[in-house]
Amino acid sequence: MTTKVRVRKATMTNKERVEALLRRERPDRVPFSPGGADFAMVYSGHSLAEAFTCKSEVLYEAEKKACHDFDWVFIPNLRARRNRGQFGGEVKLSTNKYAWSPTVSKYAAETPEEVMALKVPDVKSLYSPEEIAFKKKSFQDKDENKPFNISIGAISVMNIAAGIAGYDKLCQWMIKYPEIAHRLIRLAADYQIAIAQFGKDTFGVDRVLINGANAAASNQLISPKHFEQFALPYLKEVHEKILAMGFKHLRTHPCGEQNRNLPFWQQIPMGDPGIIHVGHEIDLVTVAKYFPNDIIEGNLDTTIMQIGTPTEVYEEAARVIKLGKSLDNGFILRQACTFPPRASNENVMAITRALNDFGWYD
Repeated sequence: MTTKVRVRKATMTNKERVEALLRRERPDRVPFSPGGADFAMVYSGHSLAEAFTCKSEVLYEAEKKACHDFDWVFIPNLRARRNRGQFGGEVKLSTNKYAWSPTVSKYAAETPEEVMALKVPDVKSLYSPEEIAFKKKSFQDKDENKPFNISIGAISVMNIAAGIAGYDKLCQWMIKYPEIAHRLIRLAADYQIAIAQFGKDTFGVDRVLINGANAAASNQLISPKHFEQFALPYLKEVHEKILAMGFKHLRTHPCGEQNRNLPFWQQIPMGDPGIIHVGHEIDLVTVAKYFPNDIIEGNLDTTIMQIGTPTEVYEEAARVIKLGKSLDNGFILRQACTFPPRASNENVMAITRALNDFGWYD
């Protein structure tokens, strides 16, 4: 099947499109903000392992190239040292050919006693001087796709808690030792607040995006009751304190099946506006009703991106784009979860074609 690409002259850059949305204005076209660093490395001829080990400059240039070639929004991330686990745990490189992400070989705490003995680490030690120096230098790069100079992960409270002792232990302790589960999440919350403060002290708050994901709060793992008891108080506190620092926009990803958690997420401040990134489990219209004052981001099926044909990817992207355009909130196209690093170039270009065919606001 051959699909003709709609030719239309853009009146905004990707940077300007996102900035318009942040002002609660309508852009000329839906922007696509995939954060596809791993794909970008493969696209530029690097291995997935190099995404774990390379210098910041290499990853930055790979992302920048992919964003220009595929017409993406470019938001570079501040990377922590990737040879460490949460709170001093041990990690190893994944052998999965489809992902570079390290896997935990030893958790920082495996017993209640070890949890109680833990302290929040010095966040300055997480980032190499080279990483910080390059990120400060990259602020001067006036790229037309870059609405934020940097993105800092500082609101992944539940994922951090699970990373300290394991997802299974966190869930078990919510039932058996609730005080230990609270201690884990308290440590994670303080850690995220400290990272945000470090980000402010190092980079300021202007054009800095705070982001995070919380798959460990999904209803595949915990009940809405446990979300309300364990996740909600800490997430609300962290968001409030980070916004009080002067950061204007938080982008949060309630990863996985979290439909029953939406009434609780609704109680958590996201910024003015925030960005709510949902996966395929949550309908865009549904989440838009819960967050009428925030930008909605999502939720292109990653499985289709990875193994579908270009035609299937094009049709799925068109469906999501048309639905997203119908929202009054403002909409950014994004994949449902992590960008598949092994997606074919043809599949990725099919998304760009769909944006050019269906993403314009008339």
